Amino acid sequence: MNAWSELRALTSYLGGLYGFLRNTASEEECRRRVHRQLEGRDEAFLRMLAAGVAESRSPYGRMCREAGIELGDAAVLVHTEGLESTLERLYDAGVYLTLDELRGRSPVRRGRLEFIAQPEDFDNPLARIDYGTRSGGSRSSGMPVGTDLRLLEYHAGYVPMVMDAFGLRGRPMALWFPTAPATTGIRILLTHAKLGLRNERWFSQSKRVPDRASARQAVLTWATVLTSKLLGNAFPKPEYTPPEAAGRVAEWLAEAKRGGQPAMLHTTPGSAVRVCNAAQELGVDISDSFFRLGGEPFTPGRAQVVAAAGCRAASNYYMVELGGYLGLACASAEEFDDVHLLTDKVAVVQRDKKLDDEATVGALSYTTLHPLSPKVLINLASDDYGVLRRRDCGCPIGRNGFALHLHGIRSYDKLTSEGVTFIGSDLIRLVEEVLPTCFGGSATDYQLVEGDVHGLPSVAIVVSPRIGVIDEGDVIETTISFLCSSGRSQAMMAEMWRTSRTLRVVRRQPYVTAAAKIPALHVLRE
Repeated sequence: MNAWSELRALTSYLGGLYGFLRNTASEEECRRRVHRQLEGRDEAFLRMLAAGVAESRSPYGRMCREAGIELGDAAVLVHTEGLESTLERLYDAGVYLTLDELRGRSPVRRGRLEFIAQPEDFDNPLARIDYGTRSGGSRSSGMPVGTDLRLLEYHAGYVPMVMDAFGLRGRPMALWFPTAPATTGIRILLTHAKLGLRNERWFSQSKRVPDRASARQAVLTWATVLTSKLLGNAFPKPEYTPPEAAGRVAEWLAEAKRGGQPAMLHTTPGSAVRVCNAAQELGVDISDSFFRLGGEPFTPGRAQVVAAAGCRAASNYYMVELGGYLGLACASAEEFDDVHLLTDKVAVVQRDKKLDDEATVGALSYTTLHPLSPKVLINLASDDYGVLRRRDCGCPIGRNGFALHLHGIRSYDKLTSEGVTFIGSDLIRLVEEVLPTCFGGSATDYQLVEGDVHGLPSVAIVVSPRIGVIDEGDVIETTISFLCSSGRSQAMMAEMWRTSRTLRVVRRQPYVTAAAKIPALHVLRE
């Protein structure tokens, strides 16, 4: 993009932002939008399906033709058998997508059909791009995903549900998320601003802008902060707060506690653990603080650390490609990571998948339903699995029509830690090619193991003792350098891994599955 195009894009964004921030929305208005979308999800799917197969070279159109399915067939199925049953039939007929296929990393093969798709092939023609970003995965520097300010306005409808469910009204709020090229922080601020809500502080783990493209996103961030100030609902300026400075966040929570109104902090589960540990080390009281979490798994070990500090936490479920929020934490949870699946925005199909260790998990595939979702996605295999259950929990979120619950959310082919995701094929290349080339041995001598150490995110680089003497620091630096090469967002987050010491080397034989296989990624399940 040349300088003139960049200027026009910035001007267009600021024009939309001005209208977005100038006109707040009532809670009731936002709730009504959610209810209308929830009630019309069948027709919403048919509109998204039409958008996804209309063009002759549409990836989904090609898959449907290979499967002998026409739009009329899908409409009849939806009206006679229901949306989820229709999606199951489409999935079984070959109308689905993997993450590698979505990102152009592997060809789509269905019967006689074979082609390479590109991420932009799935762009939603009904949505616009007000704020460009990239997904958090490691494929080809992440995948370009547009953010429509109207979708953020729609997300505002979830905020009062969460506030009521957990008794959070009136609490001081802050966030601890990176700035550009990451966009989670700015999206939280914009969504809250639509309701007239204000965050007091923005603690940020990122400091430097690594390249021109990220600089462009940084300009958007600072322009957003300045515009909010001019319109009277000033966003907080980002304050560089690396993981080792968690005490600064703990002090803010303690100050709010002393003031008589414990605060709420938006952050990742690992960062929440760091804050709780810092509070204990500093001897400050942050009890009754509330952590609204997302970006990585919320595990039992992390939940125990938060509870030991006298705090509460609720973890949401999120995926950029699917339009952001996928699930909101349940206030009447039967499991600590129980979320209400947002069936107004997505439909889900679950299929059994056998893993290398011969365990079988319920793999989750999602279909976008909201007309402003950034991508038209039908049966996207998310690489996530979990336990689905429909129940009437009685919490305010459930009373708004969200009865489908999901818990035990994990990934079978992704490494997610500190809010960034590295996926399957990249990990295999690291373990089977990069590390053996640099340090000797073969593909079966190395493995990445995801887990927790005292509740903090930890990724162990397992190296077989047969390799002999190695410099563990060099192994870590080689791994970080490889992860940095995956893209801008990943480079920023990999640097966070360096400073927070998330990576460590463990000398032992790699874990072997019951089927005598050595997977590139092993997850220590609690």
